[in-house]
Amino acid sequence: MTKVFIDGSAGTTGLRIHERLANRRDLTLVTLPDQVRKDPAARKEAINGADVVFLCLPDAAAIEAVAMIENKNVAVIDTSTAHRTNDAWVYGFSELGRRAAIAASKRIANPGCHASGFLALVQPLVATGVLKKDATLSCFSLTGYSGGGKKMIAEYEGEGRSSLLDAPRQYGIAQGHKHLPEMVSVAGLAQSPAFCPIVGDFYSGMEVTVPVFAKDLTATAEEVKDVYRATYQTGLVHFVEEDAEGGFLSANAFSGRDDMEVRVCGNADRLLLVARFDNLGKGASGAAIQNMNILLGVDEGTGLVIG
Repeated sequence: MTKVFIDGSAGTTGLRIHERLANRRDLTLVTLPDQVRKDPAARKEAINGADVVFLCLPDAAAIEAVAMIENKNVAVIDTSTAHRTNDAWVYGFSELGRRAAIAASKRIANPGCHASGFLALVQPLVATGVLKKDATLSCFSLTGYSGGGKKMIAEYEGEGRSSLLDAPRQYGIAQGHKHLPEMVSVAGLAQSPAFCPIVGDFYSGMEVTVPVFAKDLTATAEEVKDVYRATYQTGLVHFVEEDAEGGFLSANAFSGRDDMEVRVCGNADRLLLVARFDNLGKGASGAAIQNMNILLGVDEGTGLVIG
């Protein structure tokens, strides 16, 4: 029986992981009483007594937790930003050719939510030479307010809230968003995209769009689709072509799910590359559990909500 400890189980990502794992018969969840949940000694004991540890913590706390590890057999899946560009850690996006590395690793950095959609669209094109590494890219990403954690959830769901929350709000406007380093590094780009994240008045779901001009591609739109078809034959990312919403694409279509779809829209001159998923699913807890499943050698969709 695999022992699993979620350090930071009270946050949105930790709660979703706990929810997905609660009925797993192949796992035992190690829990701490509320009064010692943040106690360093209790956390250290739980971490070193587990087989798999999920870190659902701020960056500094995640680094602190890793420093507590004395048991070399403990596998860590870190959902924070702290280790995503650290070469000693495997970037946990299995569908981007990392499945074997994840299975063999004890240190896995879970991707960021916005970054997951961007990389699903851009990395395969750069890797195959279809998209130039020095392309001038932009990206806009629509997300539900749960991505902001408990504080933002309370803000959106509280009584007497500001009327400004009734409309979508752009943020990260200084172009220093914490997901940018992994977006550039993992995609193999020469420069950062202009990134425009937008939070809307819906709980969860995410829609990431990367506009691309034909001049930055070495292939046609159909050949771009072929790259996605070849890349996403297994795993939880799927290429789709059908128009199920009559020319619209809702950002909350995948709310509550743990998989992702990618699609190619537009025309011969201007393509819109679009990924849709749940910011708490394939953008966070779903991906973390998928990585654990790969580590354990079980079907990577085990315990997840797909389709």
